[in-house]
Amino acid sequence: MRSCYKIEIDNAEFFKQKLIHFSQSLSVSCILNNNNYNNSYNSFNFLTALDYIDSITFNKEENPYNSLLEFQKKHNDWLFGHFNYDLKNCTEVLKSENPDFIGFEEMYFFIPKFVIEISENKVAVWYTESDNTNSVLELLNEIENTQTEAKNIDNITINSRYNKKEYIKNINIIKQQIQSGNIYEMNFCQEFFNNNVEINPAELYINLCKISPAPFSCFYKINEKFLCCASPERFLKKKSDKIISQPIKGTSRKSKNDIENQILKNKLQQSEKERSENIMIVDLVRNDLSKTAVPESVKVEELCGIHEFPQVFQMISTVSSELSDEFNFTDVINYAFPMGSMTGAPKISAMQIIEEFEKTKRGLFSGSVGYITPDSDFDFNVVIRSIQYNKSNKYLSFITGGAITIKSDPEKEYDECLIKAEALIKAVNGEIS
Repeated sequence: MRSCYKIEIDNAEFFKQKLIHFSQSLSVSCILNNNNYNNSYNSFNFLTALDYIDSITFNKEENPYNSLLEFQKKHNDWLFGHFNYDLKNCTEVLKSENPDFIGFEEMYFFIPKFVIEISENKVAVWYTESDNTNSVLELLNEIENTQTEAKNIDNITINSRYNKKEYIKNINIIKQQIQSGNIYEMNFCQEFFNNNVEINPAELYINLCKISPAPFSCFYKINEKFLCCASPERFLKKKSDKIISQPIKGTSRKSKNDIENQILKNKLQQSEKERSENIMIVDLVRNDLSKTAVPESVKVEELCGIHEFPQVFQMISTVSSELSDEFNFTDVINYAFPMGSMTGAPKISAMQIIEEFEKTKRGLFSGSVGYITPDSDFDFNVVIRSIQYNKSNKYLSFITGGAITIKSDPEKEYDECLIKAEALIKAVNGEIS
């Protein structure tokens, strides 16, 4: 059982920056930041988990979802952590044999020593019985004394695993797979990287939030591995018995001109290709949620809605269900992971073909980061628009891609990858070689 200590602060944004810098001094930390986006499904504005009391790491000899359930029952406390895309291999006959230069575990969750929520100018710190208010005051003092002087990120050369010609060739081959009926849609991605770069991850994350503030943003650290995430997409949320999924399929660039923006927005809304992509994934999500839902409770609350972000317009749908008493919270995640928006349909066939065409493991990209409450509620994002960094081997990586359908124009698909990469390239002061 945790106690809560509350204070008010003068400058919440400055305190958040100090907290971000402080968090990377710990071996494990997780910051979930919605960048002040307001919608009816909001959970927390700024939620932080610092240090750890206990943790659970992926064990290939055990079912990861069962292990997580038992861990949560044992502790009945807050959990923060992630599901790696390659966790798919534990529940399906699949493989991931491409190289991985970042190294996030397939699954990792930890019980934090401190949980901090910031809302407007109010700070709440939840602490365990092993601590007291003096521990909290000491923590807050350490955060306040953290240095946040930003340094300009040096210009970074960004390499790609594909050249344009090769990427387009692969899309045409994938379209042949679709024409043959093996799949209807497939998410195909490429990696951009630098394998010898030194950065300050906290500064990078703060810079990314300035350039591309997103509702499912996070700054996540496990030892020497970092995730700087500007995700606009929710994977799954559980609140009591209600489950919410909000898949994104459909992207358009934005202009600085308001009139042109309205044209681009309408064009995305009316795009037959983008709508068909989105509806296919909505059907997949409906099927995933139905496996754990009360009969006839699966609903599409919004279909192909157009949402505006600093860099792009996105087509987002909202699917909900009521969790059946026959299932627990990990069953919902198990049946829905990996999320259909990042695989394709049918899901298994799409993941098999993804493995053939992509050159590196996705790792935490296409995975999910989030929290689980003591009451077994949760909220998880989709790890996209994200930079991963391994400090020990100085490897920086980000991955972008899109949904390939029979109507896909290979040139436009390649351009979409670059549109999605723009904020990430800008955040690292990078330039594609």
